[in-house]
Amino acid sequence: MSGTIRICFIGDSFVQGIGDPEHRGWVGRVLEATGGDITAFNLGIRRNTSEDVLRRCWQEVLPRTLPGSDNRLVVSFGSNDTVQENGTVRVDAARTGENLASLLEEARRQAITPLVVGPPPVVDAGEEHLRRTAALADEMAALCRAQHVPFIATTLELADDPVWTREALAGDGAHPGRGGYQRLAELVGAGQWRAWIEQPGS
Repeated sequence: MSGTIRICFIGDSFVQGIGDPEHRGWVGRVLEATGGDITAFNLGIRRNTSEDVLRRCWQEVLPRTLPGSDNRLVVSFGSNDTVQENGTVRVDAARTGENLASLLEEARRQAITPLVVGPPPVVDAGEEHLRRTAALADEMAALCRAQHVPFIATTLELADDPVWTREALAGDGAHPGRGGYQRLAELVGAGQWRAWIEQPGS
């Protein structure tokens, strides 16, 4: 790492770390494992879709950037987009892709280096929700590849993880406890995170 890194983590309740009795979530655990001179901001909000994140992103992120610093943005959403309400998904998959593309384009324009963490599974939402979320994650990954942005997959990896599943079912059906967030943090840390954090920023 070179110089001061400032990272905004923006997204939904999984970013916020809902359910973790230690109030660290995966974001705090990833930062702890990474170390170094990092100033971090957790901008997760429960129930946020990609529409919500896009709507508020830049008014929240830009005041937290600093000229001359290595400014970064970690984006994670999608699990709420694929939830069905009143017989339809909250956000259509094509629209989610457009929202992600818009965020990545603006990040590039603002010289902010992005990374995307895929949507975790919502255990009690059922197989159809998992199928939709996994398909959306694949589309998000393809978009990131096309734009040379790191994407870290989490959906199917956590759906098959007994710790994540057990803790989510013991809680509200969606959010794990400390063990599940540790699993997610390990997925992020074992993915492209280290290369991303060590490369020079935009």
